[in-house]
Amino acid sequence: MPAYDNMPAMELYQPVQVEDALALASRLADRGWLLGGGQDTYGWIKDRAKRPEALIDLNGIESMRGIRETSDGIEIGALVTLTEIGSNPLIRERYELLAKAASAVASPQIRNVGTIAGNVSQDVRCWYYRRGLDCYRAGGNLCYADTPEAQNREHALFNASRCVAVTPSDTGPALVALEAQMVINREGSQRVVSAEDFFVGPAINITSTTVMEPDEILTAVRIPAKWANAEYFYEKVADRNVWDFALVSMAAVMRTEGGNIQESRLVCGAVECTPRRLRSVEQAIQGQPRNQATADMVAGMASEGAQPLTHNHFKMPLMDSLVERVLTA
Repeated sequence: MPAYDNMPAMELYQPVQVEDALALASRLADRGWLLGGGQDTYGWIKDRAKRPEALIDLNGIESMRGIRETSDGIEIGALVTLTEIGSNPLIRERYELLAKAASAVASPQIRNVGTIAGNVSQDVRCWYYRRGLDCYRAGGNLCYADTPEAQNREHALFNASRCVAVTPSDTGPALVALEAQMVINREGSQRVVSAEDFFVGPAINITSTTVMEPDEILTAVRIPAKWANAEYFYEKVADRNVWDFALVSMAAVMRTEGGNIQESRLVCGAVECTPRRLRSVEQAIQGQPRNQATADMVAGMASEGAQPLTHNHFKMPLMDSLVERVLTA
């Protein structure tokens, strides 16, 4: 009898209360798969690269939807779509940086169903890993992208520990810049983690890009009022404006006084496995005017310490050029 490559059998759960979803996540742990927009989920399952025993569909949980004003900023439900974030009047007025980042994701069709939680939680996009090769991230003992012959133009410049894949999230750098807080629940408890600590590199966890445990659910994202109505900059450089992931992106927030930068946060995407804070640049520009002279003063600083691969040297001048644009736009 011939062997048929059938889709694996899976149970489907559709809770309508977050407590029920948490109970399922606790019981199933890494045997279950949380389902939001499904843009990443279905690809993994279709390619037989992931074989969860059960899907936990979160879309019926209304408490995980909506954008709410709070006493100290706003709270965005984990199931809020990227289209909703990009078009929400409150976010566009006070936190335009996040609206721009959400609007830069993929295509309108994907943004219509893709969620903020899914965008920050998605796995890396390295094609060696995604095609099912036994690389370090998949439990093997080799990084196929970190070889002289590899196709690695999209990969990391910094902090590559065994795995050289980069964060694929467009909203992640914006959330780090805005000092967002990620609300993570498990059955019986809740923890709140800064966006900067939410993302983790391969030196900490080679199998995950976030601090999330298998029995946890990201239920909301909180953005403090601290950076409301600040000066913002966001730019994503990609091969195509629609669909493609970033080659390099930049999210920046600044407060100026008397024409000089008093405080700033510059975060670069797609250059390492986590959004990369440019702390040396932030320190150097403090107290300086936002102009070409300041840009010239920090020229090359963003890419210092980079360890490029065979085909991604071009990312270094891209990083430096985006810093110049932050300071002169």
